[in-house]
Amino acid sequence: MKVHILDDWFDTLRGLPSFARLDGHDVTIWTDHVVDEDVLSERLQEAEVLVLFRERTPVTAGLLENLPKLRLVSQRSVYPHVDVPACTANGVLLCSNMHSDTPSHGAAELTWGLILAAMRQIPQQMASLRAGRWQMGVGKSLRGRMLGLYGYGRIARAVAGYARAFGMEVLWWASEDGRARASADGERVAESREAFFAACDVVSLHVRLKPVTRGIITPADFAAMAPGSVFVNTSRAGLVQPGALVEALNAGRPGMAALDVFDTEPLTDPDDPLASHPNVIATPHIGYVTEDELDLQFADIYDQINAYAAGAPVHMINPEVWKG
Repeated sequence: MKVHILDDWFDTLRGLPSFARLDGHDVTIWTDHVVDEDVLSERLQEAEVLVLFRERTPVTAGLLENLPKLRLVSQRSVYPHVDVPACTANGVLLCSNMHSDTPSHGAAELTWGLILAAMRQIPQQMASLRAGRWQMGVGKSLRGRMLGLYGYGRIARAVAGYARAFGMEVLWWASEDGRARASADGERVAESREAFFAACDVVSLHVRLKPVTRGIITPADFAAMAPGSVFVNTSRAGLVQPGALVEALNAGRPGMAALDVFDTEPLTDPDDPLASHPNVIATPHIGYVTEDELDLQFADIYDQINAYAAGAPVHMINPEVWKG
């Protein structure tokens, strides 16, 4: 099959062990990022299979209508960037392994790296050293402090394990169902939402972005946080109400934010109010961007292609398309 892979910016995939699973297919890898749908449609005219690199490129009705040979979109995890009804209307099967049994260890590790960097002022101390000014301030130890984890999922539980290894206490908040599961597992759940934000030295957000969770973090939540606290988001920017975090940082609650996600991605504006804020440390959505994580994720994506080619597709999101 003619397989086109989008947005492999550093031409990483062909060097990973999992790439051998595409042997026998005609594979084209695109290492740039195209926003113009007309340009994208032209380059994908021969594509029978489209492989997505997470959420980097939206698959819209307009794009699908201009790809007459496309039969399969293969990706991994959630798919808010894919117009599923349009896929169905155009006879395109969407396959996506939701990996319900495995956390993203890369995302959990980056979360912990951002927590350490924020609490110990690592980027600021590095900048001060390079500028010839030696130390620039005094950081905070993690041991004995409270880490608040919002969302009782796989990544959050992995982060909780790191926190306990560093001697932090862990406090949870989540949906009603999530809080019930946390309590049943013997975890400490906050008495109320306000108490959760008020009690924590660090709050780390681990919730999937869905219509019901969009804007779930509010100005009132930030106002409850302590002036010296840190807000961490390696999930999705859309979980925070628009403009709320910048306003909160300007008001001093929380005192700092550590971010891996933004409303606009890729973010290339150096004057973006969050990316340029003096109380923000930020990375460009690299939580899952490790060789190990990509090899694991794309092995699933390639297996979906091979299953489709063998006439037995797996992880179908719109199975009504499949004619057998």
